[in-house]
Amino acid sequence: MPIMRRPVRWMLDGPSDASRADVERRIRWLVTITAVLSNIGGALVVLVLATVVLPDPDDVSATRQQGNVALLFGYATAAIAVGVAVGLRSFRPIRGLFRTDRVLTEHEQRLVLRAPLRLMRVHVVLWGVASVGWAAINVFFEPLLALKLGLVCLLGGLTTCTIVYLLAERLFRPAVARALTTTVPPASRVPGVVTRSLLAWALGTAVPVLGVVLMGLAALTIADVAGRELAWTMVVLGATALVVGVGVTYLAARAMADPIDSVRLALTRVDRGDLRAEVPVYDGSEIGRLQAGFNHMVSGLRERELLQDLFGRQVGEDVAKIALQNGVELGGELRQVAVIFVDLVGSTRLAATRPPAEVVALLNEFFAVVVQVVGKHGGWINKFEGDAALAIFGAPVDLPGARTRALAAARELAERLAADVPQLSAAIGVSAGEAVAGHIGSEKRFEYTVIGDPVNEAARLTDLAKNTSARVLASGTVLDAAEADEAAHWEFTGEVTVRGRTRPTRTAAPRLPAMTPSDG
Repeated sequence: MPIMRRPVRWMLDGPSDASRADVERRIRWLVTITAVLSNIGGALVVLVLATVVLPDPDDVSATRQQGNVALLFGYATAAIAVGVAVGLRSFRPIRGLFRTDRVLTEHEQRLVLRAPLRLMRVHVVLWGVASVGWAAINVFFEPLLALKLGLVCLLGGLTTCTIVYLLAERLFRPAVARALTTTVPPASRVPGVVTRSLLAWALGTAVPVLGVVLMGLAALTIADVAGRELAWTMVVLGATALVVGVGVTYLAARAMADPIDSVRLALTRVDRGDLRAEVPVYDGSEIGRLQAGFNHMVSGLRERELLQDLFGRQVGEDVAKIALQNGVELGGELRQVAVIFVDLVGSTRLAATRPPAEVVALLNEFFAVVVQVVGKHGGWINKFEGDAALAIFGAPVDLPGARTRALAAARELAERLAADVPQLSAAIGVSAGEAVAGHIGSEKRFEYTVIGDPVNEAARLTDLAKNTSARVLASGTVLDAAEADEAAHWEFTGEVTVRGRTRPTRTAAPRLPAMTPSDG
């Protein structure tokens, strides 16, 4: 936002931390002052056009002119007072809606959105009475004069009413944004983009041009219009077209540009990853629906991000990303994976000797360490099975050095569990090989899983590791394929034929730290 516009916006909107009552009170006074000044300005413009710019017929006396001026000032004074009183009275039912914290009904939302229109209707009636009355009073004396005064007053009134509406709509904006929810009520029937553009054109171009046309008609009708007088008329009408046209066009343009700017800035925040971005809804036209649509879109993005986060926690980030990008198909594929199986020792006794809440708290501490260590080395938890967990390295996406990472994770996991959760004891098995990875189940309920010999072997090695001092056993095939730096931390411990397999499995365990004389 340009620096020069910030003080102006602060003057119009007030402090951002103001209470609803303060906002409503501030707007009420600003709208009242704006309406009074607009009507005074409109009356003065009508006076200048009627008495100086547009010529009178020849037979109009000075007394008649003075009487019309006095009548204009008298009516303007009374009309402004009446307009303020009636405007405040018509605004009274809406004041409570501006102050309330509850969600408004659709009917109440429409009342709030149409508040500037209610104010404009009051001025339309007052200026309409002035136009008809001024013309009616003079029609018996000079019909041409009555036509001129009526049209001048009508044009001045239309301009004033439109300016009052545009300014009131801008001043009402902070209260409307607080009173409305993030939706726009249907059939709000407020001027849209096309209507506002036509109003800006009508008041900035059509009205002054119509004045020039009236002057031309007067010159054709009144024979003694002097060239100098005609020139001054053209100058005044041209200057009016420039000044009023710029002002009205600016107000109409800002009424459309401000909400679009708010959406543009919010889109920039969303593009940077900030899904908390939200724009205030203070317009009942297409632009307001654009604001509400943006909020609805961001709300959907927040919900999608939440679902993706929950989905990722359930099935793993990689699985979630692939599912969101490519969809889900039942079936699997052969992949080379490394597997870690972690299982608690003595979980049955734990559940029988401790309160359920304590058991759950210990299990959460245990699994938190498992998730952190496995994720640190590039793996993910495929499933939790009561007091056990299955970690996968190399599916659903390839993972360079999967076997090395699995061995390193198993070593660190044994150390971390002993240090961070000493109340529990766990056994760890590591295996690797070819397995089927994919979605199994039905179209209504499925899960991503890894099935194959490495998973079975890791589970069997975990059972065997419960009877070892290190509580960690790995398959020899994993150690054979590991990098030298990691393999140096392991040693082969023998061979065993695990349940469910016909050929023996070479086993390996982490090397115990070397004993120093001081240790003995």
